[in-house]
Amino acid sequence: MRILITGGAGFIGSALVRHLLVGTDHEVLNLDKLTYAGNLESLASVESYPRYQFVQADIGDRETVSRVLREFQPDAIMHLAAESHVDRSIDGPGEFIQTNIVGTYQLLEATRAYCSGLPEERKQAFRFHHISTDEVYGDLHGVDDLFTETTPYAPSSPYSASKAASDHLVRAWQRTYGLPVLLTNCSNNYGPFHFPEKLIPLVILNALDGKPLPVYGDGLQVRDWLFVEDHARALLKVVSEGQVGETYNIGGHNEQKNIDVVRAICALLEELAPSKPAGLGRYEELITFVKDRPGHDQRYAIDAGKIERELGWVPQETFASGLRKTVQWYLDNLEWCRHVQDGSYQRERLGASA
Repeated sequence: MRILITGGAGFIGSALVRHLLVGTDHEVLNLDKLTYAGNLESLASVESYPRYQFVQADIGDRETVSRVLREFQPDAIMHLAAESHVDRSIDGPGEFIQTNIVGTYQLLEATRAYCSGLPEERKQAFRFHHISTDEVYGDLHGVDDLFTETTPYAPSSPYSASKAASDHLVRAWQRTYGLPVLLTNCSNNYGPFHFPEKLIPLVILNALDGKPLPVYGDGLQVRDWLFVEDHARALLKVVSEGQVGETYNIGGHNEQKNIDVVRAICALLEELAPSKPAGLGRYEELITFVKDRPGHDQRYAIDAGKIERELGWVPQETFASGLRKTVQWYLDNLEWCRHVQDGSYQRERLGASA
């Protein structure tokens, strides 16, 4: 299969590209704008593969996207390109509206034109797979329940609202124009090559530097954690075997309080990086409770039963095994961390301006 991946230099996208090139015989074209969170160093291990191509472009540039579609002739598009950090969306929602909503619209229109010109057999086999987030469902605070594929949308942040809008656009393009779409909504991803603005890599790197480990509010917010390589396997399952028009929730069965995640990282660092900055006794001493994020959802939790029943996917990593792999990866790849922090982000607090 020839697969065009948007956002393939990002965290989840690069994991998917590596999985497709190393574990399968699919051909991959990675179309990425290379914003601050997109980094080709994450793909250094596969960039020389003959089945891999890279094009630097914005999904909002319909002319370029249309040309790439004509030249590459994909059998499927896996759409991951998005602005994705809640705190950044609070500070500056405009880019989220432009990329996640307008960009998705432009991509859908380019794809619709491309698909309409395919021979009937290829048109029937073509798939547009839109990758989204569980944050579109809102907050499970005070409710002993899980997000399912039919949970009503109730986004809380500019980020989740923009992703909800893009989900609705994709479904509308199927209902109105017959575009063969698939959607997935995933829980919090973690693992190697994660940009250091997100909780787990931020805590790891701050701890190694002896800097405060910021915990929003009381730290009791609950998230379901999904190891990024498990997610990549799930995405390939969906684009290959999923039913057109269906949504599949992807989760890791790993609900954790934020404070417990931070403490677990500290415990692993005690074991794996016992040499601490001068004057520091234990890593946990660095935990610092800070003012909560505006509109912070208290709990997300995914019911991944549908993808397990219908497509046979289950996560391979527990949170304990995945977190250990993640911490060890960062310890082994501090040079990568230095390279991706190009000066525009130095682990400062974002999203506090509201």
